[in-house]
Amino acid sequence: MADTLLVRALKSKPKSLNLSNKKLDRVPKAIGKLDCVIHLQLKNNFLKTLPHELTYLDQLQILNCGNNEFEILPEVIEHLFMLEKLHLFNNRIHTLTPKVLTNLRSLTFLNLNSNCLKMLPSEICRLNSLQFLSLDNNVLTELPVELCALTRLEELHIANNKLTNLPLEFGFLINLEKLHLQKNRIRELPESIGKCYKLRVLDIAANDLRIFPTELHNMPLKELFCEENPLLQHIPVHSVQEEEVLSLKEVCARYVMKELKDRRPDKRWSYLRRAIKHYPQIRDMLAQASRCAVCGESFLNTWLECVRFVDAKSDLRLNNLNGLVPVRALLCSYKCFNAKGHDYYGVAFP
Repeated sequence: MADTLLVRALKSKPKSLNLSNKKLDRVPKAIGKLDCVIHLQLKNNFLKTLPHELTYLDQLQILNCGNNEFEILPEVIEHLFMLEKLHLFNNRIHTLTPKVLTNLRSLTFLNLNSNCLKMLPSEICRLNSLQFLSLDNNVLTELPVELCALTRLEELHIANNKLTNLPLEFGFLINLEKLHLQKNRIRELPESIGKCYKLRVLDIAANDLRIFPTELHNMPLKELFCEENPLLQHIPVHSVQEEEVLSLKEVCARYVMKELKDRRPDKRWSYLRRAIKHYPQIRDMLAQASRCAVCGESFLNTWLECVRFVDAKSDLRLNNLNGLVPVRALLCSYKCFNAKGHDYYGVAFP
């Protein structure tokens, strides 16, 4: 039947060809003669491979191979340089061949839902035009840091996997607008997610999250889904304070950061400001410092993790959520913790 359809298609030179639901276990080699096709539908068949002749479809922009029996990313796809949208949902894919990913420079849409992926190769970063990536219903346990190089990505779906965290560099996804992470095992969102300044929808429902990052209120979220997480509750309890003793490294780091922060004319060309230029390792270390939520001073190591309960409607301006949301805050000392006039609470572990 497929051969007959191709013979007919050769006469009309179609831009779109639909071979879905044909019970195919192979694609006829004659398809290579249809170099005019832009959109090819092969979904709902029994395909395990694609013929080499597919490489002759040099105008192909959309390829739908969903609901077949592929186990690896077909290597012939690497020659489809014009490909923009690729559907491979509901297959048995356990490996994304790095070589194939390297050449898909025009790809903007990739659907790999419902496969058997345990990991993503670092070469995922070569898909530098990607705007939509969906990996729902796989068995991913972690994401490579290279994923964060996809700076054009606008929508990311990784629901129902086995993730426990996200890369610390997640904030490099500066164009991300929708992030769906429901039904994983994520315990903590990276602080850098606060740099995703275009993020409008965040779905982190059904994970192991206890608290949100400090910059949550600076994100343009319109919808936040966080049900079925063990979020911290606003239940004050008595605590016993211990004497704080800072390490020599911490004392020095705080002194240096305070001096560097000083913009007075007599400090602008200080010895310390000139000397720090010759110690890149120290500069990198200080760049990872935190800022106290009370006094605003910088400190190197987390002294006390606190929480502030913000109103989802009035503070975060969310459209879909009511009530209080726990947001992380870091304080530099007991002095700041004991200061009056703030609404930060220490985190109590059961």
